[in-house]
Amino acid sequence: MSPAFSSWSAFFMMGGYAFYVWLAVACTLIPLLGLVLHTVLLRRRLLAEIRQRQAREQRMRTAQAKKRALQQAGEQG
Repeated sequence: MSPAFSSWSAFFMMGGYAFYVWLAVACTLIPLLGLVLHTVLLRRRLLAEIRQRQAREQRMRTAQAKKRALQQAGEQG
């Protein structure tokens, strides 16, 4: 098996079609990288919202338990 290009320079020139080849590569990789970045940021935001919601629910449960304890103490006293 022989290599398709004789040197790195020939590889980057792509037989005279370098502009079109590298433009196509860029037009493929840039949206893919954007999609990966968007997904990572969306995941972080979603996890932060879930943590906030869980903390809020925990605070609500704690407040309700205190309220019930106060009501029970008032009924007994």
